Amino acid sequence: YMMSCRGLANLLLSQEVTNQATDHILKSSDPRACQDTKPFQTKQAQPSFSIPTVGTPVWTTKPMSPENLPFSSMRSQRLIESALTHSPLSLTTVEHNNGADFLVWRNMTPKIDSHGHVFTKVSTEFPREVSELIPIDHEEPVEKLLIEMERNQVDQAVLVQTGGADIASHAYLLHCLKSYPKHFLGIGLIPQHIADVSRHMDKLAGNSAIVGFRLSSLGGPRDPFAQIDIRKFKTFPIWEHAAEKDYVLWLYLRAIDAQLIPYLLEEFPQVRVVINHLGICPGRGKFSVDQDGRPQVETPAYNPAFHTTHRLARYENVMIHLSGQYAFSKEDYPYQDLAGWHRSLLEIYGIEKLMWATDFPWIFKNPGYDKMSRIIDELLPDLSEYEYNQIGGGNAQKFLRFPACHD
Repeated sequence: YMMSCRGLANLLLSQEVTNQATDHILKSSDPRACQDTKPFQTKQAQPSFSIPTVGTPVWTTKPMSPENLPFSSMRSQRLIESALTHSPLSLTTVEHNNGADFLVWRNMTPKIDSHGHVFTKVSTEFPREVSELIPIDHEEPVEKLLIEMERNQVDQAVLVQTGGADIASHAYLLHCLKSYPKHFLGIGLIPQHIADVSRHMDKLAGNSAIVGFRLSSLGGPRDPFAQIDIRKFKTFPIWEHAAEKDYVLWLYLRAIDAQLIPYLLEEFPQVRVVINHLGICPGRGKFSVDQDGRPQVETPAYNPAFHTTHRLARYENVMIHLSGQYAFSKEDYPYQDLAGWHRSLLEIYGIEKLMWATDFPWIFKNPGYDKMSRIIDELLPDLSEYEYNQIGGGNAQKFLRFPACHD
């Protein structure tokens, strides 16, 4: 096994290195530790740590500790597998401390947190609505998220608007997207009662990184046996304009609306759709906020909405989030009572249609961003490296068309 590792490294390094240095490079080659030229620093970056080796020059890298290198022997084996199979790889020039350059193999699939929220305190500059979930003096700024992303080797994220659907309430989201254009894409909201839906959508998405809009209802008949005319749905103009402008629709629907989704997907196969939070559609009166300030949704072990959301896998334009576990589980992290749901989604949707997300900031205190960054390892431990990378970012990159994060 180690001979295979060394053979791969020798093919990819631009100069001969000692066995000790080679071992160090291999031990540091976990994809999550290598994102964006980690663990080695580029010429422009300042070295953060040095590991001396006897009789050899020094390479600069981050400290080797469980906190920033959460890998295992299984993860190392997956890394070798990715090199021999699917995962996109890149040779990156890194500066040796003697001034020479050498090449490092790194996995180029970005890690993308595909659903989270940020907000600031209510102010004139950044107005927003107030609720039990986001009190007036509470804030979860984008810089806090960026710190957690850096600590956990997450390259990019999707920011979903919270705190109001009118244009003014989007001020902080637009500010974040403009300030960090390579890191984030945005999802906006649409007021329920608005005369000109198209104008609202275009005003938010025009000249910004807002790529889509979140819906909590579809506005169709509640009776599943009623005659269906989707042109009478309240959200029909939204779907129609999304099809015209190539906007993504982000669905976290009420249980009553779940059976209506296929009608719209049939009419608009070109609209990219992301089903939020494991495909759960909360029932009326089932939502609450727990002692840690997190949303909680009362969910039976068998959710009838799965009859609809699981069957959406046959549509090519549909993706589903592996996220929100804390809100539905009856157990503490790692939420093993939901492992069966994850296996079912994997079997039904397949690797290419699943996207990982943390649902920041609700998970910051309990269980923590670091643990949520590893939740897929916990609930789907038998994934190959390629499969892990696709769920962890590759699918989101392609489906949402994230800008390149690696130079």
